[in-house]
Amino acid sequence: MGIIPKPNHSVQIASLRLKNPVITASGTFGYGEEYAEFFDLNSLGAIVVKGLSATPRKGPPPPRIVETSSGMLNAIGLQNIGIPAFLKEKLPYLRQFDIPVIVNFFGDSVQEYVRAAELLSDAEGVHALEMNVSCPNKEAGWCIFGTDPATLRHVASEVRRATNLPLIVKLSPNVTNIALMAKVVEDSGADAVSLINTLTGMCVEIETRKPMLANITGGLSGPAIKPVAVRMVWEVCKSVGIPVIGMGGIMNFRDALEFLIVGAKAIAVGTANFVNPLATIEIIKGIEDFMISEGINDINQLIGSLKV
Repeated sequence: MGIIPKPNHSVQIASLRLKNPVITASGTFGYGEEYAEFFDLNSLGAIVVKGLSATPRKGPPPPRIVETSSGMLNAIGLQNIGIPAFLKEKLPYLRQFDIPVIVNFFGDSVQEYVRAAELLSDAEGVHALEMNVSCPNKEAGWCIFGTDPATLRHVASEVRRATNLPLIVKLSPNVTNIALMAKVVEDSGADAVSLINTLTGMCVEIETRKPMLANITGGLSGPAIKPVAVRMVWEVCKSVGIPVIGMGGIMNFRDALEFLIVGAKAIAVGTANFVNPLATIEIIKGIEDFMISEGINDINQLIGSLKV
C-alpha cells in the first residue's frame, strides 16, 4: 500500500494563510511563551495573545475565577502589561515562530481603541489585530461598544482607518441579534469576526449569601456555552461574507468540527488550555484523523457542510 497523503488543513482568514484552522483564544494562552514548554508553537494555525491596552491594567481584586458546572466564571477584567511592554518584552520571543501572531486589543474610548491599533500596526511580527468589544466583566459603560450597533459601527470604522493589518472583531454574545452586529462590523470594513466571547454569569456562596466573584458577575466559558456558541456562529455565517472564527466551549476535535461544519473558517480553543495544555495539538491531530477516516482531502470540504 502507498502512503496516504495528508489532507490539506490550510485556511484563509483575510490575507492570513493558516496552516490549520486551530488557533488560541485570547486570554487563555498568555503571550505564547507560557505554553512553549509543552509543544512546538509552530504546530498551531495562529496564536492570539492576551488582550492588550495602550496602558497597563490591574484588573479587579480576587477572587476572580470560580469553577461552575461544565465551565468556569472569570472576572480578570482585562488585566494586562500594556502594549509598550508587550512590544518590548513579549513580541521578540514570538518572532522566532513561523505562525501568524494575532494581537487582541481594547480601549475604554474610541480614541483608546484607535491609539492601540496604531501602536500595534507598526510592530514587526504582528500579523493581524483582534478588536475586543465584548468583555463581559468590565464596567457597564464600556460594554456599549459591543451591544449598541451605532457605537460599534463608529469604533470599528475608526479603527479600520487606523490600521492596514487584517482586522478581526470579537463579538459579544450578550446581544439580542448577533448576526446584526456581525453585519455592522462587516459594513464598517472588518476583515473577519470571531465569536463568541464569554456569556455574563454569576455564582453565589449560599452559606455567606455573597457573590463568589469580587466583581459579582463574570464571563462564563467552557463546555456549558458550546451549544449557544455553535448556534450563534451558524447565524453569523449565514449573514456575512467575511470569514468567521468560532469559539466557545471547544474541548476536543469533535467540538471543533461542529463549528467548522456550520461555517466557521477557523476555531479558537480557550478554557480547554487550562484543563489540558496540549488541547490544541490534540484537536489538530483529531481533525486530521477524522478527515482521513472520512476520505476528506481538504478542510474546506468540511467548512460550511451542514445539511439541513
